[in-house]
Amino acid sequence: MPDLAATLIQGAQVLLADGTVADTLLVLEADGTLRVGSGTGRVFDARGLFALPGIVDLHGDAFERQMQPRPGVDFPLLLALRDTEAQLLANGITTAMHAVTLSWEPGLRSADTWRALLDAMDAHRPSMVCDMRIHLRWEMFNLPAFETALADITAGRVGLVSFNDHMASILHKMKTADGVAKFSQRTGLPPDEFRRLAERVAAGAPDVPAAAARLADAAQQRGLPMASHDDENVETRQRYRALDARICEFPLTEAVGQEAREAGDAVVMGCPNVVRGGSHLGWASAGLLAERGVCTVLCSDYYYPAMLPAAWSLAGRGTLPLSRAWALVSANAAAAAGLDDRGTIADGKRADIVLVDPAGPRIVATFVAGQVGHLSAAGWARLS
Repeated sequence: MPDLAATLIQGAQVLLADGTVADTLLVLEADGTLRVGSGTGRVFDARGLFALPGIVDLHGDAFERQMQPRPGVDFPLLLALRDTEAQLLANGITTAMHAVTLSWEPGLRSADTWRALLDAMDAHRPSMVCDMRIHLRWEMFNLPAFETALADITAGRVGLVSFNDHMASILHKMKTADGVAKFSQRTGLPPDEFRRLAERVAAGAPDVPAAAARLADAAQQRGLPMASHDDENVETRQRYRALDARICEFPLTEAVGQEAREAGDAVVMGCPNVVRGGSHLGWASAGLLAERGVCTVLCSDYYYPAMLPAAWSLAGRGTLPLSRAWALVSANAAAAAGLDDRGTIADGKRADIVLVDPAGPRIVATFVAGQVGHLSAAGWARLS
């Protein structure tokens, strides 16, 4: 009798770990691992489809829209996480780092929201299909929440740490009424009160470097990858690299990204940048930098549906083969996150597989550790 707990993906064009594409059988074992070549079980007829490694998203903050779809309008966090997970799986994302900002601001990015979200993640974990983890975006000036961040890193509740310093940008934007209004709306504070809060927090600048060093040490002790965010110049990237932050996230110029690559750092940029043809903020072009080998990882940033078309369009331009384009959202991302059990299709890897109809392209099915995470109507008709 066949083992009906196993799933056979038959007839697909499979992107293998060596970069070749072959029509070969994939066996998604009951224990969640992958085998290439032969087996028995229920069959998924994948003729005409591509079988690709599941997408690994190192930085996605679109979940905030499920938590607070309008400024000041909050929804239960468990509901938000469940809806977010459905979006992730429907877009082929099998591993997701939720980029959660732990800021000194009240409201959506506050310490209270941070604690509540981690608790909601713990509550949701028993039913979780997508491998969802926490990417701690540490606002460097948030010294009041330092012990909270330190404790959660030490307790293993964080999967990635990034250093974010938006203080100079916030102080600059506060010079205009529109800038202050934006932060006032997000935090629920009157403009004058928000201005006073920002100025008070900014006064803690002398203590910021020591706090960052302690957080970096705690992350190192846990073996966590670390990143720096929006590096504006080479000196900034070098300062964070000295803390062992070997991921350069959203460099503001090509020169910063190039220096990071020469030093062996991973360089992360956003898929929306690729899909839209450039940065909405006028920064470096992720597509061009990926083609030049400067950008090594693409993430969802603020829009989960951009990941598949970003990689697909890069392969379609002819500059990058499919293997290199897809590695931007799979193998390279997994390596940067220290997740060596996923990101490629090979014997013994996690059975994280996405089946793609090249007409579109469209996600037909998503499997996470061998379990069906998403199945379109067209996919359901192919399963027997």
